[in-house]
Amino acid sequence: METADLEELDAKLVAETIAEAEQAVGAAVRPGLRELAADLSALRELVQAGPDEDATRRQHERGKLTVRERLDLLFDEGTFTEVEPLRRHRADAFGLDRRRPHGDGVVTGWGVVHGRTVFAFGHDFRVFGGALGEAHAQKIHKVMDLAAAAGAPIVGLCDGAGARIHEGVTALAGYGGIFERNVRMSGVVPQISVILGPCAGGAAYSPALTDFTFMVRGNAQMFITGPDVVRAVTGERVTHESLGGADVHARTSGVSAFIHDDEAACFEDVRYLLSLLPSNNAELPPAAECGDPVDRRAEALLDLVPADPNRAYDVRAVIREIVDDGELLEIHEHWAGNVVCALARLDGHVAGIVANQPLVMAGVLDIHASEKAARFVQLCDAFNIPLVTLVDVPGFLPGADQESNGIIRHGAKLLYAYCNATVPRVQVILRKAYGGAYIVMDSRSIGADLSFAWPANEIAVMGAEGAANVIFRKEIANSPDPGATRARKIEEYRSELMHPYYAAERGLVDDVIDPADTREVLIRSLAMLRQKHADTPERKHGNQPV
Repeated sequence: METADLEELDAKLVAETIAEAEQAVGAAVRPGLRELAADLSALRELVQAGPDEDATRRQHERGKLTVRERLDLLFDEGTFTEVEPLRRHRADAFGLDRRRPHGDGVVTGWGVVHGRTVFAFGHDFRVFGGALGEAHAQKIHKVMDLAAAAGAPIVGLCDGAGARIHEGVTALAGYGGIFERNVRMSGVVPQISVILGPCAGGAAYSPALTDFTFMVRGNAQMFITGPDVVRAVTGERVTHESLGGADVHARTSGVSAFIHDDEAACFEDVRYLLSLLPSNNAELPPAAECGDPVDRRAEALLDLVPADPNRAYDVRAVIREIVDDGELLEIHEHWAGNVVCALARLDGHVAGIVANQPLVMAGVLDIHASEKAARFVQLCDAFNIPLVTLVDVPGFLPGADQESNGIIRHGAKLLYAYCNATVPRVQVILRKAYGGAYIVMDSRSIGADLSFAWPANEIAVMGAEGAANVIFRKEIANSPDPGATRARKIEEYRSELMHPYYAAERGLVDDVIDPADTREVLIRSLAMLRQKHADTPERKHGNQPV
């Protein structure tokens, strides 16, 4: 063998020996998949545990659950799948490079609620006070995009201190991405915000853009500027609770649709609400089995509603007599009480109910009631929930305060919402229906599919007393007995234009029905309309009053 060949063979043997040696060393240093999987499991346990035990203890001492305890209450047991649990921020200013916890203060993912997929994100107040930074925001963006792609509801659990100041403008841009998605997903999938701690500054605008907001007393606050800024700018001294607490937003501002005393009760109602909503705007709400007979006569209605139009009663009692098993979920129960908006079932199918409430301000429509009902009508229309409107309205609230604050503009919101709605719409006139308020409360003239009236109904431009005073003013004034003449003219007007069958004779209501048959009439009407299809004009969108 030639010398060159021997040298080549020696080189190969040396190379092979070195490779074998390196492989042996690598095998000794590099762990196998079992060891790597064990390391991953340990890391996941640390991520699941969150920060140190002291942070968890402080969270509990505030009367608040941790984010993972909250997710356990929201989802069916064992169904939550987390997204990006190992994400960490990449900021390095002000010492942030030395504090890079996994998850970056927000837990995101999906699970199952009553057997259907729901997405969620929840701030972890134990990490940076739940403040939003770039990575934190991108995790929320990701789960919102997944919810939109999957056509499933999304629930935000808010317990954070606003934008992470250390990250500057990137934190603000993160909020912008959330807001843009809130608007893009509006009317496509249900969006629910649950306020469980502070929600201040820009953070408050995302809940305001979602469909429903829940708040828990004592811990939840929402405001754009906090007490310190308010005091510095205006000199006014306010507390966090008096400025933006749960009761303020449930009773005064109307920002919060639901209010609860504790987190467990809050999440129970979140789950109940989700059971009444479709997963997206291409589906009907989920139907449920119903043991309440369709033809059950609601005899109690004959005694609940006084024939005298000036006597008050609680319209919620009327609703309970009509719907399945007397169960309803009232929206904005503590705000604008002169109108009731609720979700309930009729023969197992979800319906949205709008009803004047004679127990509060005689059931008149004012600015807040108009806004409340308009928003609810829009929601039902967006998510294929048929509308039932129970009418007992004396008109719009008169007064300089209402006029100067825009009752015309705000009342037009409700009119626009009804006229724009394409879902099945059924009106029932329980008692009085006067003036423009009658038209606005989904009359046949603005597109109600069916209208029914109880035998005590009074549909007119105004009440008989006011009408007689206008029409017969001179005759009453010149009469030797004005009181007797007025009484006679009132009765004359009522018998001519306000008798229960006047509207039916002219086709403005489809039938006058026995109140005890209301449940059966509504169920059969909605069943007939379930496949309703309405053609809408081709346009980008309308220009509704705001």
